[in-house]
Amino acid sequence: MKAQEVKKRMNESGKKRTPFLFAIDFDMKKGFFVENPLEQTSILFNTPLGGNKPESVSTQHSIPFEMTPFPMPYSEYRRLFDSVMQGLMRGDSYLANLTIRTLIQTELSLKHIFLLSRSPYSIFVPDNFVCFSPERFVRISNGIISTNPMKGTISTETPDAEQRILSDLKETAEHCTIVDLMRNDIGMVAENVSVERFRYIDRIHSLTGEILQVCSEITGKLPNDYLSHLGNIIFRMLPAGSVSGAPKQSTLEIIHKAESAPRGYYTGVFGYFDGQELDSAVLIRFIGQYEDKLFFHSGGGITVNSNPESEYDEILKKIYLPFV
Repeated sequence: MKAQEVKKRMNESGKKRTPFLFAIDFDMKKGFFVENPLEQTSILFNTPLGGNKPESVSTQHSIPFEMTPFPMPYSEYRRLFDSVMQGLMRGDSYLANLTIRTLIQTELSLKHIFLLSRSPYSIFVPDNFVCFSPERFVRISNGIISTNPMKGTISTETPDAEQRILSDLKETAEHCTIVDLMRNDIGMVAENVSVERFRYIDRIHSLTGEILQVCSEITGKLPNDYLSHLGNIIFRMLPAGSVSGAPKQSTLEIIHKAESAPRGYYTGVFGYFDGQELDSAVLIRFIGQYEDKLFFHSGGGITVNSNPESEYDEILKKIYLPFV
């Protein structure tokens, strides 16, 4: 389905207060829309507002909970990094999110990964992708729109991890940039925009240990007729600032030049409207199926102060299965 048709149907269903599930790809060219999604079981999903994920999940211990990544060589990543850095040094962008995809091998199916995943937002589309995202895009409830951008990642195995990530000047600057960008994006659709919480820590669990993510919370007040314009509101703010960069348009040109293939649904958004509230997520922590191969997509923000080796290490640390 074309993305503009998804937007139209979101507006119509919002006005009627009919529940729906939607997804939009990163380039805002395609998407899907499912009315009354709890009445079907083809696409499985889970959000803080609800979903159709089975409550009882068999662990099936005969299947190893393992995933082996085959990451691109550092030299290849460095070539992509240098391409982004050229744009940054020209002043075309001051923060660009560079992503890669990594071939993985696992005995687990995409559906099984979905069923075992523990994350605030997750979705499984058969023969296409599974996503277990920790990052909200926006929530819309009682006329208030809110977002919780994530920027800054560190393993708890790092000594003094929380203090180190919060005091890192590069990470602080990157986070401030995204907060400012998302505050401006919310300001395009809402009034009385404010930063309610700034640089707090979320803990993400996986089989290989904990990851700390630095987050903030931004809110704004929507017009009284916002339910009739849910599609317009979401599309006005796309692509998500935390997975593109700033300023958006020139940064997108840098991203498209550096990255070897379109992202597809990775770093797009998906969400669920229950008839009263809407909650949505950025499609990160994402495994895509391409013919008979699986690829784990990951990325990170690049600034002029970024170290390529550190950035390479960060995107590899984001390749994990959230089983706890």
